[in-house]
Amino acid sequence: MAKFAQIKQHIYKKIASGEWPENHPVSSENALAQQFSVSRMTARRALQELTDEGLVIRSQGSGTFVAPIKSQTSFMAIRNIADEIRSRGHQYQARVHVLREEPATGLVAEPLELIAGDSVFHSLVVHYENSLAVQAEERYVNPRLVPDYLRQDYTQITPHEYLCAVQPLTAASHQIEAIAPQQAVCQWLQLEKPEPCLRIIRRTWCGEGVVTFATLTHPGSRFRLGGHLTFSSPTTAV
Repeated sequence: MAKFAQIKQHIYKKIASGEWPENHPVSSENALAQQFSVSRMTARRALQELTDEGLVIRSQGSGTFVAPIKSQTSFMAIRNIADEIRSRGHQYQARVHVLREEPATGLVAEPLELIAGDSVFHSLVVHYENSLAVQAEERYVNPRLVPDYLRQDYTQITPHEYLCAVQPLTAASHQIEAIAPQQAVCQWLQLEKPEPCLRIIRRTWCGEGVVTFATLTHPGSRFRLGGHLTFSSPTTAV
């Protein structure tokens, strides 16, 4: 495991165990560099990635602190797609296209904090609402953290449901982008002709490291992204 990833894992464990509650000071770049025998730049990278993930807050002149719980909550709740569909009174179905173990490419190994060539579990599941494909879920899983992932029937339980049951998550990050789908995506989503799609790239962590790296692709005509914010005090419009 890369040195910066070891530092992140160390901090994850401190937060997940409750040893470092919200607003608790986090070790400085210098202290982490000395503790893990790395350069200050490596320690800075670890803290910056944790900041980007919303787990810590950095304040110039004051230091780094564990983020308040409300700040750690993503603007997009991680919900089970099967529950969402059923909550609308619609029928949910899933079709599994890929479920296998394979060597990780560099593009997969890096977000999972593994080394290219390491074994990963790969799944591709398409989710349907009333027989209409609404999401293509391509997921890579760290076998060390979820050893029985390939033994599940993902037409009966979603990957999200299974992962939450066996490896409770402590953190997640999202990237959202609009894409022009490739031919394979059009086939998975049963698109008669290419149309703009919304892609959500998600990484999830437990106390021991990165659990999954997933790409969720939705047809633009069949998906809506929304949310609701409640402010503890009046604020200006943004």
